[in-house]
Amino acid sequence: MSDRGLELARDKMTAAGVAPAAIETFTRFYRLLESGATGLVREGDVEPLTGLARHADLEISEADAADALARTAIIKLNGGLGTSMGMDRAKSLLTVRESADGEPLTFLDVIVGQVRAARARTGARLPLVLMNSFRTQDDSLAALARHEGLTVDGLPLDFLQNREPKLLADTLEPVEWPADPSLEWCPPGHGDLYPALHASGVVRALLDAGFRYACVSNSDNLGAAPDGEIAAWFAASGAPYAAEMCRKTPADVKGGQLVVRKSDGRIMQRETAQTHPDDLEVSLDAERHPYFHTNNLWFDLEALAAELDRTGGVLELPLIRNFKTVDPTDPSSPKVVQIESAMGAAVAVFEGATAIEVGRERFLPVKTTSDLLVLRSDVYELTDDYRLVAQVDAPLVRLSVAYKTITRFDERFGAGVPSLREARSLTVDGDWTFGSGVRVVGEGSLSDAGSPQTVPDGAVVTAEGVRG
Repeated sequence: MSDRGLELARDKMTAAGVAPAAIETFTRFYRLLESGATGLVREGDVEPLTGLARHADLEISEADAADALARTAIIKLNGGLGTSMGMDRAKSLLTVRESADGEPLTFLDVIVGQVRAARARTGARLPLVLMNSFRTQDDSLAALARHEGLTVDGLPLDFLQNREPKLLADTLEPVEWPADPSLEWCPPGHGDLYPALHASGVVRALLDAGFRYACVSNSDNLGAAPDGEIAAWFAASGAPYAAEMCRKTPADVKGGQLVVRKSDGRIMQRETAQTHPDDLEVSLDAERHPYFHTNNLWFDLEALAAELDRTGGVLELPLIRNFKTVDPTDPSSPKVVQIESAMGAAVAVFEGATAIEVGRERFLPVKTTSDLLVLRSDVYELTDDYRLVAQVDAPLVRLSVAYKTITRFDERFGAGVPSLREARSLTVDGDWTFGSGVRVVGEGSLSDAGSPQTVPDGAVVTAEGVRG
């Protein structure tokens, strides 16, 4: 390869006003990609991570929890558009529950409710800051504007993530797509948190305002509510960085994990995309690798500021190659490679980084409409402090492609989602519209009848299909 591809990409990013730190981060990854680096982490080079402290075992006084939360900020990654569910705006503006008086609540509404409840309970200022993308910023800030008194003096409500050009897989030159020039760009993965924080000055602003810690999580994970106990544990640990980990269940077949690098004994992250196909089975083995990464992170802001200043925002994170087509909806469009990184990979950057085992209640992401069905159902209750509390073990739900987009999903559950409290699982093949008052019992299953079908009002879905 020549330098042409990189030169074209850098020029394109500069012309688009991309932050210098993001351009330098892209340049570093481009050179790795050009050299043939795969970013793969082989099983033979790592050991499992075990023996973590447990959130459930913490003994933290209310005073210590409140004190730690008073020095903590909440940062939510809010750049996703929910394109996998057919959305073209911020996923966090999707209705996820209803209030006690029947008003629809979005992810952002619930997040704001969680922050306000924690403020009222502890007296903490607890700023909320979103990392938006150019396509989510306006709508998200407009939604937040409806919540009075949310802003903390001297601090912004958001900062912008960066963008980078998609590269043609065969030449590594920026792709051109006149039919929709916006598809020429992609987000750099959530590892872009670091150059985006550096460019925005948010870390320094938080420190100047008297905050020492930050909890970072995805806006589609409503389990990551402000938690004074974890904040106090992290403050007492003296660690620069900590990750929240959950124990695996049979449903956890994807997602990053932390492992221990044999060469130096340091904790590092391995994403699914960094796992060699030959190692995939053992990486998913809950006996060998018992934890998966929730993507809930804790930072000592002083340590983070020092590292960002030292590196100019260009942290040495591992490369993740993501092969796609320039138009994700058109498999015949040119093949491209997207250069990405994971924010959790910074665990290997910070000496003394650690992790804590948390309960499943801290991990409730919505990546598909199947996830959304469970979260909207009676499996969960929304408490007065806006926490989603499971009333039973959440069933494993698998919906067919007929429910892939949010529009089609809502049409098929227009009379309300079924009761899942008695369900161990629900598998829906084909196209079924659900009536009102439907219950799923045991291992509910609906087979593909070849044409659209209806589950009648008040029916029960079991392993044998529809009853009643």
